[in-house]
Amino acid sequence: MAEAEPARPDPDALAELAAREGRGRLKVFLGAAPGVGKTVEMLAEGKRVLATGRDVVIGLVETHDRAETEAAIGPLPLLPRRAIAYRGQVLQEFDLDAALARRPAILLLDELAHSNAPSSRHLKRWQDVEELRDAGIEVWTTLNVQHLESSADAVARVTGVRVTETIPDSVLADADAVELVDIPPAELLDRMRAGKIYRPEQAQRAMRGFFKEGALAALRELALRRTADRVDADVTGWMRRNAVAGPWPVGDRVLALVPGHGSADTMLHQAKRIAVALRAPLIALHVEQPGHPSDPSPGLALAQQLGAKTEIVTASDVPAAVMAHARSRNATHIIVGRGAPPLWRRVIGRTLIAVLARRATDFTLHVVPHDSTPRASGPERGWPAWSSWLVIPALVALATLICDALDGAVPDAALGMVYLAAIVAITAITGPLQAGIGSVLSFLAWNFLYLPPRYTLTIISAQDVLGAVVFGAVAALLTGTTGRLGRNMRVAAARLAALRRLAALTGRLNAQTSIGDLQLAIVEEASRVVGGPACLLLPLSDALAASLPGQFPADGEVSFEPVLRAAVPPSTRLDESAMAAARWAMANRREAGRGTATLPQNSWRFLPLTAQRDGVTRMIGLLGLNPGERRPFPEAESAVEALVGQAALALERADLAEATANARARSESEALRTALLTSLGHDLRTPLTVIRGAAETLRISDLPAHTRTDLLTTIEEEVARLARWMSAILDVVRLETGQLTPRQEPIDLAPVVEAATGRARKLYPNRRITLEISQDLPRPRLDPSLLDRILENLLDNALKFSGPDNLVRVMGWQDGAQLVLSVEDDGPGIPPEDLPRIFDAFFRAERTDRVAAGSGLGLAICRGLAAAMGGRISAESPAANQRGTRITLRFPI
Repeated sequence: MAEAEPARPDPDALAELAAREGRGRLKVFLGAAPGVGKTVEMLAEGKRVLATGRDVVIGLVETHDRAETEAAIGPLPLLPRRAIAYRGQVLQEFDLDAALARRPAILLLDELAHSNAPSSRHLKRWQDVEELRDAGIEVWTTLNVQHLESSADAVARVTGVRVTETIPDSVLADADAVELVDIPPAELLDRMRAGKIYRPEQAQRAMRGFFKEGALAALRELALRRTADRVDADVTGWMRRNAVAGPWPVGDRVLALVPGHGSADTMLHQAKRIAVALRAPLIALHVEQPGHPSDPSPGLALAQQLGAKTEIVTASDVPAAVMAHARSRNATHIIVGRGAPPLWRRVIGRTLIAVLARRATDFTLHVVPHDSTPRASGPERGWPAWSSWLVIPALVALATLICDALDGAVPDAALGMVYLAAIVAITAITGPLQAGIGSVLSFLAWNFLYLPPRYTLTIISAQDVLGAVVFGAVAALLTGTTGRLGRNMRVAAARLAALRRLAALTGRLNAQTSIGDLQLAIVEEASRVVGGPACLLLPLSDALAASLPGQFPADGEVSFEPVLRAAVPPSTRLDESAMAAARWAMANRREAGRGTATLPQNSWRFLPLTAQRDGVTRMIGLLGLNPGERRPFPEAESAVEALVGQAALALERADLAEATANARARSESEALRTALLTSLGHDLRTPLTVIRGAAETLRISDLPAHTRTDLLTTIEEEVARLARWMSAILDVVRLETGQLTPRQEPIDLAPVVEAATGRARKLYPNRRITLEISQDLPRPRLDPSLLDRILENLLDNALKFSGPDNLVRVMGWQDGAQLVLSVEDDGPGIPPEDLPRIFDAFFRAERTDRVAAGSGLGLAICRGLAAAMGGRISAESPAANQRGTRITLRFPI
């Protein structure tokens, strides 16, 4: 007998344990109400640990002027609080940064559900605790049971008081240790009357409201059950990590089996009633069998609405998988619906219920009657259901026609192969029942028409008897094998189609070039899937700060009003009831509206779009769907689920891309500012120094007349140089801010070029400048003053960077539909690595060992002025004979 495979630890349980490594531990002192002694117990435990030599520090303790609590602090060191001004008063809050800098071994932090002051880093104190734990600091804290989100409604019904400060249940579930601090209600009321909790006037009000003895007893029971649930989870986790087979009878746990077909509503509601009666957690499990297509999504969705934890496993042996999962989760009750298994399974006792009844002796098995309510299905596709029955006579008749054509040409027994082909086709097209009927009908037709004696159902020869037996066996084998193959092919085709739809959706979303186009693509796809209106809502902060992408708020930091950003059809408007559902969905990060447990009477359904960034879940927006009166079907639900995930990723990706672009633009602006300051420091200092020196020299009274004239000329030249430099700065500012508007008019090119060349000859009287302008050039529509500025800068640049004996050539000609101007020098040229940056502001290429004076703005201004007139500018180097630089302007004619 083969040895049983040794039990292995649950990988999910090991993964949960590994995820805790590196994080600080969390210990919660849980109580039923204020005044039970949570803080005093935490401080007493802290002092005991401090006495052992560990570093224990109080981050914050709320004494509420209770002498007992103040005395319990003792030798424990306290961190200074952070003063925050708020609405005319100063609040003393926990200093998170001080705690992170101090890094104690254990930090004591009172009142886990406390709401921080508005200017704090986190909205809630439990978020401060999460950051501390991420930094590796162990935290001890206190909590009353009424502050758990799942307890808020029950507490409101019991006490009549709605608790506003709550924390997610996952915070308590993630704690490493929970210690219950408990006293009887009568003793708590005695403490209240003695003034140990509140002042006398406050105590009287409290005992008339929250602190009624019956309410305190109910809160105590709730705290005890929460602690028991936590202990049960610890036991189950230990069993899963250590591969211990269950169940252990330490507490009830209900496991409901969700089928892949039909309705599971009755079974799940019965399972919920059993779980409530037992006060036990509910787990909904679906076992997926390879080769057996199923859709458990409606049942799993209902289970989630009923508060069950849903899980899916894949296995060929369903009963074994169910029992293994029940043992791993320490379940004590298994709920299964009475389905409609095949007759042969019922006969041989191989139904799921029969196998579980024989083998699951460690569990209490509940069998719920089958739900006859039909499940909502998708729109009809392909042929109607009754058409599958027409396939049988059609294919058998086709096989008979083929046999008639072959009759006499092949042996009678061989004609059975034709009918076997028909059986294969029937099995592939229809189901096993139709295939079985088709097999019988094919055999009867083959026997009656072609086996001797013909036109009877009698078989005489032993050969024909053997052939009939083989025919039946092969037909049965083909029915089973081909049926499974057909089902697998249909499942594979459906999955392939789903993958193609997902790939197409991803490609379409990624192809959008702007956030507006992306938002429209999302709602168009959503409208196509549900067959009705769809809309996209983003937080109000995003609508107000559309020019500052990358600022999606961290989850839970601020409450945002949803704003409609895209819709199909565009005239879609949301009424007040729809907006109320949208606000709830955005505030709670959960579905709301039609088909959900929250505001189900609404015609719209809102699904939250969330994404992870830096380990924090961020609310991106809401996708609204309005299918009208159409009933939901599984294909649409799967498509919507995929769309929500892809839309959230696409919006997050677009936001990150724009944030990156903004950061790059800020970096470039900072570099430009630095270059401008550097240029100011360099290019202003030189002429100002010259002017100052000349002015000081002029103070000497006995200077010769020609020296005085030279000094005044120098001052004039340097002042002109400063004026040109400031004019260049103003031109850059006008170009960058879009304030430059060209005055375009038809101009003659030759006079403009000759005027600019004439001024250059005056500035450089000993330099050679040649003009080569084609005759009869067309008159382009340009701004003559801007073109003159461009030529002035290009000529100045060419003369400045070429030697005194070098030649500067100015050429103009027509090239097709363009007018071309070029300024060429035969100086040393521009290094190849500097050529791509030659038109950048403040960039100056080092053409020689000596850097010519200048601001590095001339060519940048030329590029901006040319673009303002619709032209282009480019640079080539070397220009001719491996020397020189050619700057070319092109304008449309």
